[in-house]
Amino acid sequence: MRPRTLVAVLVTALAVYLVLVAWRGVVLVVEGTRVGDAVSVVLGLSVLVFPVLGAALVWREVQFGRDTEALARSLAARQALPDDLAFDPAHAHAAQHPDDPAAWYRLGLAYDDMGDRRQARACVRRAVALWRSAGADGA
Repeated sequence: MRPRTLVAVLVTALAVYLVLVAWRGVVLVVEGTRVGDAVSVVLGLSVLVFPVLGAALVWREVQFGRDTEALARSLAARQALPDDLAFDPAHAHAAQHPDDPAAWYRLGLAYDDMGDRRQARACVRRAVALWRSAGADGA
């Protein structure tokens, strides 16, 4: 399954789940209000927070994926992506060029090649932020 298709399926499944959870929260609030049960109302309101939080987190990750893809296309169009990537040169280049989105993107790829996904995502997030602040056109 292609990554975009998988993301669409997962987001759709999560949306259905969040709607069902939100519906349960609304039912708790309405029923609690009707019978005067403050615990049900408070529980229902707290349950309603989860769909909002979940939707915000999913949106953030989908936007990160879209921005990363757009940055990669921009770098590829300028032929700024390496064929082979060694960590030390990528790290040194990012340190020497802290405002260059391409340098941070390449460092993210190097971290990913080493298996450090957390650092890879942090570097790519920084690359996307720099790219966006530069106008997201000529990174």
